[in-house]
Amino acid sequence: MIRAIVAAAVVVAVAAAGFTYLVRGELAMQRQLAAQQTRITSLERNAVSQTDWASVAASVEGSVVTIETDKALGSGWVAHADATGSDVVTNFHVIADAWTAGHENVIVRRGDATSKGTIVRVDASDDLAVVHVTDRWGALATAAQRPKVGATVMAVGSPLGLSGTVTIGIVSGFRSLEGSDYVQFSAPISPGNSGGPVVDARGRVVAVASAKLVGDGVEALSLAIPVQTACLSLVTCG
Repeated sequence: MIRAIVAAAVVVAVAAAGFTYLVRGELAMQRQLAAQQTRITSLERNAVSQTDWASVAASVEGSVVTIETDKALGSGWVAHADATGSDVVTNFHVIADAWTAGHENVIVRRGDATSKGTIVRVDASDDLAVVHVTDRWGALATAAQRPKVGATVMAVGSPLGLSGTVTIGIVSGFRSLEGSDYVQFSAPISPGNSGGPVVDARGRVVAVASAKLVGDGVEALSLAIPVQTACLSLVTCG
């Protein structure tokens, strides 16, 4: 009887020890995850703090415009300028209604000034278009290579028509969707950002804001077209 009681006590002790081990293991894992998240947050903050993003924004905003048609509104950026004027890159879906209707003119707003823009080239398959204005504005520099995953970037544009809006995030990855390549990034964008530049810490355009994934619980899944797609075949950059 005594042996049975002692054996039972040992079993209970072992079970209690096992339970304690599991609880400690789970708590340790939670602490590790919390530490990792803190580390990630710290890295993001350091990446942002190490760059004077206010100066970057000031250097590029003069070359970012708002583009309007009868039915749509989006953003664009100056990719090339010469004696004939400026070539502005935007998304095809921003000017699609005008192009489809046979209208080649759109409204281009830069600050408080309004200019007439002419659609001169389109690439519907890659969702890109070029709008020419006779005004000569400063062109933005473009990156020769795609950014690294984790690099901090800034999206500049006119969400809901609010020109000069900037948001900051990181490059989250690279995706291929329906035959087209995209840069995935975490900076928030909204309707009206389409066509605006996504720039790196040196103010160079790395991509063209294009779309975002939406749904319950979906956050910071923005997509942009690599700038090389536009510069290789659609417009002379720089």
